[in-house]
Amino acid sequence: MALKSSVLLNGLFARLSRRNFSTSKTLSANMVPVRDALKQAIDEEMERDEKVFILGEEVAQYDGAYKVTRGLWKKYGDKRVVDTPITEIGFAGIAVGAAFAGLRPICEFMTFNFAMQAIDHIINSAAKTFYMSAGAVPVPIVFRGPNGAAAGVAAQHSQCFAAWYSSVPGLKVLMPYSSEDAKGLLKAAIRDPDPVVFLEDEIVYGVPFPMSDEAMSPDFVLPIGKAKVERAGDHITIVCAGKATHTALDAANELAGKGIECEVINLRSIRPLDFQTIAQSIAKTHHLITLEQGWPQSGVGAEICARVMESPSFFELDAPVWRVTGADVPMPYTRSLETLALPQRGDVVAAVAAVLGNRISESSVSQ
Repeated sequence: MALKSSVLLNGLFARLSRRNFSTSKTLSANMVPVRDALKQAIDEEMERDEKVFILGEEVAQYDGAYKVTRGLWKKYGDKRVVDTPITEIGFAGIAVGAAFAGLRPICEFMTFNFAMQAIDHIINSAAKTFYMSAGAVPVPIVFRGPNGAAAGVAAQHSQCFAAWYSSVPGLKVLMPYSSEDAKGLLKAAIRDPDPVVFLEDEIVYGVPFPMSDEAMSPDFVLPIGKAKVERAGDHITIVCAGKATHTALDAANELAGKGIECEVINLRSIRPLDFQTIAQSIAKTHHLITLEQGWPQSGVGAEICARVMESPSFFELDAPVWRVTGADVPMPYTRSLETLALPQRGDVVAAVAAVLGNRISESSVSQ
């Protein structure tokens, strides 16, 4: 059932991605699945710098649980593509120690839910050591893997860790949406001198997105801490990241048919947060919605709301900010309840109607 659901979603994403990228030259672009874009980034950085290596469960001979590392073990061998036992606390500690020693490890978690086993190394060792050593010990490490909800894997495999890790000083937290995001941000993360938590989406690994010739180049790197305006609009700003960006673009397409033009901002980087781009958009639209798949309390949207309240952007608003989030419950296993637990297009459309003072009639709001 989960596999069938993933296949259907992949087909839907593939169709929608071709019409949502208003700034991409889709007809002349290369269509590349997200997993292949991630592999390109890892391969190019391993070729560029012999200090880069990857370790994790099944990353080598099996080519990775999600085939992100396909072919890398045959190319680089056991020393640089390392299969580990099923012990996140063990191999995360090895990776952090390797970073202390001057290497640049990529530590893959089969899912970020399993990173809870290694959270002491991520926070107490990786995030804090540069500060506690007075700058003497940099920790250039990337913790990467699928984050948030997949399909039919229930509560213990469906948490979003964006808010968790972005609350920690010393960590950088990235959340790509498209293939260009995945490649450009991962290359930047691998080169960065600080520990980076790189949150991917299992659902979109097989989804092809357009990539420009520039993005296909080994020199393509995206800046950390810079958001992307995926769709320009004048009436309301929707701030999102990761797979929620697809939901926002889908809702924006529907709303455009009702005369409402949404500006969709793909954060890309959760920490550092590009608040300048958000503020510039608020100054134009005077309305704001945040969208995320994580839980509402202490979420990324809550942080954005707080920053708006504490800045001159508050006086630009013509209505309160509205948060659209996942339900405040552990993820259900049943497919119908899982859908209800995650924000859908109709939730965004309804939120826009509320923020804009019901300019969209109740009868036209999607259910």
